[in-house]
Amino acid sequence: MSRGGADKDRENGPERKCIATGEVGSTETMIRFVVGPDNQIVPDVLGKLPGRGIWVSSTRDALDKAATKGLFSRAAKTKVTVPEGLTETVEQQISRRVVDLISLARKGGLAVAGYEKVKDLLIKEDAYVLLQACDGSTRGKSKLSTPHRGKYIGWLTADELGAAFGRETVIHSALGYGGLSNRVVEEATRLKGLRAQDGGMGRREG
Repeated sequence: MSRGGADKDRENGPERKCIATGEVGSTETMIRFVVGPDNQIVPDVLGKLPGRGIWVSSTRDALDKAATKGLFSRAAKTKVTVPEGLTETVEQQISRRVVDLISLARKGGLAVAGYEKVKDLLIKEDAYVLLQACDGSTRGKSKLSTPHRGKYIGWLTADELGAAFGRETVIHSALGYGGLSNRVVEEATRLKGLRAQDGGMGRREG
């Protein structure tokens, strides 16, 4: 972004300004919204909806502030309607997105589930991402370590991980190296901001 801010409003630029915090950040850490035909704010989790984007940092505080302080109308320069429970809707959409991406990674042979399979992948140094259910046993999770120079995701529930693997629940899982794994990390990072104050789900990484 240029010093004079010439690129600030370019739709294809790498950074956006949050309407709630005023901070400029990567689109990977923010949520895009557009104004629908009925002047209602619509979350664009996939970033593909037509219209001028309105960006909010992917945190519960930022989204709640934008929704309750009239910041969407100010950004859109027109009166808009904010649907009730917008923050929860966004969290649900992103969590679904993460689960779907993990499922795709599994079908592509990039993901494994179960303590022994994850342990084996870690020992072979073929794991890039360690995923562990936030509601799993802390003692059990502590027996596995984040891959060297890899990533850790510990704010999905056992039910969510289970859905990704076609099981009832999953506590331990891992992703190998690949483009899909990077996309899982990006989307999961956005989800973490929305869950940091939700029962500590974003902080339980033991």
